[in-house]
Amino acid sequence: MNDRYQTISTTSEGFYKEKGSKFLAFAYPVISEDQVKERLDELKKLHYNARHHCYAFILKPQEGQEETYRASDAGEPAHSAGDPILGQIRSYQLHDVLVVVVRYFGGTKLGVSGLINAYKTAAEDALINSSIVEKFIERTFTIEFDYAVTGNVMPIVDQHQVTIVDQIFAETCQYHLSVRLSQFDTIISLFSELKHVKVTL
Repeated sequence: MNDRYQTISTTSEGFYKEKGSKFLAFAYPVISEDQVKERLDELKKLHYNARHHCYAFILKPQEGQEETYRASDAGEPAHSAGDPILGQIRSYQLHDVLVVVVRYFGGTKLGVSGLINAYKTAAEDALINSSIVEKFIERTFTIEFDYAVTGNVMPIVDQHQVTIVDQIFAETCQYHLSVRLSQFDTIISLFSELKHVKVTL
């Protein structure tokens, strides 16, 4: 199972100018559609007098689902802005990425082919300037165990690079854990074999 994906580590910017129109591109790492909306709202406030705020994003697949993606022409002719931006995200094989291209109109119409080239080039410039990193799709689960078996639990956590997201110490110990999707079944089996350890998916 392939659980690797590429994304960008920080925000980056790009720029393209054609016949007086300026195309400012912004690439953001995002993990949800709520974050996409927040970034769009921020840019619209910052560039309130721009003619168009065109964008595209791709989010990595969630458990049992396909990737989520969307492209918006934001008032430009159909498929002249959002799709070229989306195409650049796909060409770099990225997920969890939003690219917004803000257009300041220069007074001269570019035509559909000119717009496609402008939005594509601006988006590409932002991605060229980004830092691309590799990450892994992970799945979370919870284990509850007696303190007496901590010595059996921790070697699994340490040896298999299981991340402790949260922990609660009460009458028993509870760990909220995260592990690479490709290792999930193996890790669940290891914990399930331990006595006095309850696994909750």
